[in-house]
Amino acid sequence: MTIKNKLRAGFSFLFLLALVCCGLSIYFLNRLSADARNILKDNYKSVQYAKNIGSVIDAGQGTLNREQNNIIEDNLIKQEHNITERGEQQLTDSLRSKYEQLKLLGNDALKTAALRGEIRKLLYGVMQVNMSAIERKDAITKATADKATLLVAFVGSFLFLIAFSFVVNFPGYIANPIKELTERIKEVSNRNYQQQLNFKSNDEFGELGQAFNIMTKKLDEYEHSNLASILFEKRRIETIINSMHDAIIGLDEKQFIIFANQVASTLIGLPAQSLTGKYAPDIAMENDLLRNLLVNDQQKMKIYADNRESYYTKEVLSVTSKDKVIGKVIILKNITEFQQLDEAKTNFIATISHELKTPISSIKMSLKLLEDKRIGEMNTEQQQLLENIDEDARRLLQITGELLDMAQVETGKLQLNFGSTHPKNIVEYAVKALKTTAEQKQVTLNVKCDENLPDVHADLDKTTWVLINLLSNAIKYSHEKSVVDLVVKKYKQDEIEFSVQDHGRGIDQKYLSRIFERYFKVPGATFDQTGTGLGLAIAKDFIEAQAGKIGVESEMGEGSRFYFTLKMVGDSKG
Repeated sequence: MTIKNKLRAGFSFLFLLALVCCGLSIYFLNRLSADARNILKDNYKSVQYAKNIGSVIDAGQGTLNREQNNIIEDNLIKQEHNITERGEQQLTDSLRSKYEQLKLLGNDALKTAALRGEIRKLLYGVMQVNMSAIERKDAITKATADKATLLVAFVGSFLFLIAFSFVVNFPGYIANPIKELTERIKEVSNRNYQQQLNFKSNDEFGELGQAFNIMTKKLDEYEHSNLASILFEKRRIETIINSMHDAIIGLDEKQFIIFANQVASTLIGLPAQSLTGKYAPDIAMENDLLRNLLVNDQQKMKIYADNRESYYTKEVLSVTSKDKVIGKVIILKNITEFQQLDEAKTNFIATISHELKTPISSIKMSLKLLEDKRIGEMNTEQQQLLENIDEDARRLLQITGELLDMAQVETGKLQLNFGSTHPKNIVEYAVKALKTTAEQKQVTLNVKCDENLPDVHADLDKTTWVLINLLSNAIKYSHEKSVVDLVVKKYKQDEIEFSVQDHGRGIDQKYLSRIFERYFKVPGATFDQTGTGLGLAIAKDFIEAQAGKIGVESEMGEGSRFYFTLKMVGDSKG
């Protein structure tokens, strides 16, 4: 039988119980109604007839008048047709006889009074017989009511117990298999495929149990069939990770260490067995390197290992599954060799730049001497050659200066001379340095710097160098007879912003993220506009070393706006 049919049978059984209880109640109510009707129909009418006759007999002592005879006759006839009790017929016949005698008497008062007394006795007898019958029938009715109450109560209680048992047990028949199925499914979700359902019924639950058992069996077979290949792949991946020269540490979403290769174990100073499966923050409390890896966002790290200092870069890769992060992998790449090469390169550049600066300065001095007319006059061709040599010497001197500044930044030997100065001083030095260059290109420098601005905490020389660099670039990329806006204003609560806005061709959005990279040059610039690609990178290092920020905003055809911020005096942390 299907579950649907069982539900139908269960609800039909409850309906049948309710129908039986209602049927019994209706049956006994009908019996009580019938008994009550019998009492009113027969005995009560006889008593009423007797009362009516008795009231006429008691009304006077003389001869009955016509109206009284009519009342007695009418009620006596009705009584004669309403004989229901034993002995009532004899009393009614005697009453008829005495009444007929009373009608035949004349004015004999004594006989009339005697007949009236006999009639009263007969009426009392009729009333007594019917009253006794009423009492007897009332007792029968009460007995029937008591019997009905007891029987209905017994049947109702029995039916209630049956219904209560049905209500208690029948839902379990539906719910218990579902509950058991839910528990088994939870076990299967935990990769416990040994679960089986023992539903012995021949309904849908039985079919469901058989299908579930087949499914778990297939899953168990699949699990075991793939276990060997999974273990093989796991060992292969572990071998690959352990053979890598980079330190690799795997963490799950709860910060427990899943794996750590040999290089990572060596750097941390603990064997892999002491790391795997352990809560990383607990180990980090006693291990400085692991604590730095978990807490700090520093990309480049210097680690003492193998009795020497080594340099590493940290890379954190998130492991996701269905758009949910389930762990991360920390990779430490050994860049010691590249760091050493970079330091050698920086030292070489610094040395070469320093060595070149002296002869270039001598060349500049010699050019000044040659330009002196006291030494001798030069023709036009010779003057042009001297101007070209002077321009090239100037460019070489600028390049060597930028290379020396870059070397100072890279080696960490950048020296800042902080002091308190008004922003207007920085602006005046920069504008004065580029006044001639701007006039040659007919570019107007529009300066807005309020004298009421507070002083800034900065290195005056290096900040001026940055502003000169930004203004120089703005003049280079501006059209002739255009305007370059230099605005200095208060920014936020504790900073002053310097901004340089040109109205040239602008910078493509795809290049803005790289504009402050070393050696980067915006494609499409002319020879006169391009430099070494170091100016903005050095400017960024100078500003950030003073706890400031530098940035750029640009749109093609609208020009570019370069800006940087410096801390006010009293609000700086440097």
